[in-house]
Amino acid sequence: MSITAKRPIAVTIRPATSDDAALLMQAITGLAEHVGEADGVACTEADLRRFGFGENPAFEAVIAEVDGAFAGMCLFFPIFSSWYGRPGVFVQDLYVDKHFRSLGIGERLLRHVAGLCRDRGGVYMRLAVDDDNARAHPFYVRLGFAWTSDQRSYLASGDAFAGLSGAIGEQT
Repeated sequence: MSITAKRPIAVTIRPATSDDAALLMQAITGLAEHVGEADGVACTEADLRRFGFGENPAFEAVIAEVDGAFAGMCLFFPIFSSWYGRPGVFVQDLYVDKHFRSLGIGERLLRHVAGLCRDRGGVYMRLAVDDDNARAHPFYVRLGFAWTSDQRSYLASGDAFAGLSGAIGEQT
């Protein structure tokens, strides 16, 4: 399916449900392929169902549809700033299907999530962008995001996280 920008499109944005795990996985895989890291995705549909739609969900997601077809998604979770003293939202993944790019779907998804955050008392949105995703950088700047040169992200995973969490040597 291909949509042209010549006609106005009706975009529906709705909360993702556990039944959407396959769509979310498709988007995560598509995003990983886009940034050249397809081999780095360990997440499964079962992981998404377990951690996103159970009693204590670790994330939320919204799905954009055009004429009933999957057009994109935004996966996010709440965060809190001790400096602002207010909640915010961290966008983990924003994905627009290649057939729907340049139609404003990504912007609509971000605006929707920002509105949800605001309605919950939030005052800010954070996200990280792959350095090599050249098309994304000007998109976020156009929407008012600013690169924060005063902070650096760090990651502890694998053995480093196991050591940090005290799990090294423990039987699981």
